[in-house]
Amino acid sequence: MNKKITQWKFMLLAGVLAGSIVILPAKAQSKPAVQNSAPAQKSAAAHSPYKPSRFSKRAEMYYTGVWGVDSLQVKTVESGEMIRFSYRILDASRAKVLNDKKVNPVLIDEKAHVKLVVPQMEKVGQLRQSSTPESGRIYWILFSNTGRPVKRGDHVRVEIGNFRADELVVD
Repeated sequence: MNKKITQWKFMLLAGVLAGSIVILPAKAQSKPAVQNSAPAQKSAAAHSPYKPSRFSKRAEMYYTGVWGVDSLQVKTVESGEMIRFSYRILDASRAKVLNDKKVNPVLIDEKAHVKLVVPQMEKVGQLRQSSTPESGRIYWILFSNTGRPVKRGDHVRVEIGNFRADELVVD
């Protein structure tokens, strides 16, 4: 009986040791696999179709239906000294006002209490595209952000004549 208990203890001890040997290498091997897959997970998340939109579907439908534009985006450029507003024209006839040279666009940040304008360069003119709009093309307007009052994450409004795009988030 004593010999059976000793054999049983030996088998139990051998099982525990064998289990720890198997678990330790498996744990060590899984760690690099997790580290290697992390960048893949990040890149997959960057292109996820489930990424939240900057504004509602209703707003997208409004800009598309009424103004003939989509893909509205506001970004800081030139180390924050300029703010770039870009948009894609879907219907050139509806989007004429956005490219009208006679209309002065403004970018308003009510939190920072500023109204940014398009700078006028001597030899270049206004820093904006004002050619005849074509469907399918992306157009841009640069606003001067001297002193950098408008920062990334701020909610701004762009006004170009009767066109108003509210609650745009600066990237």
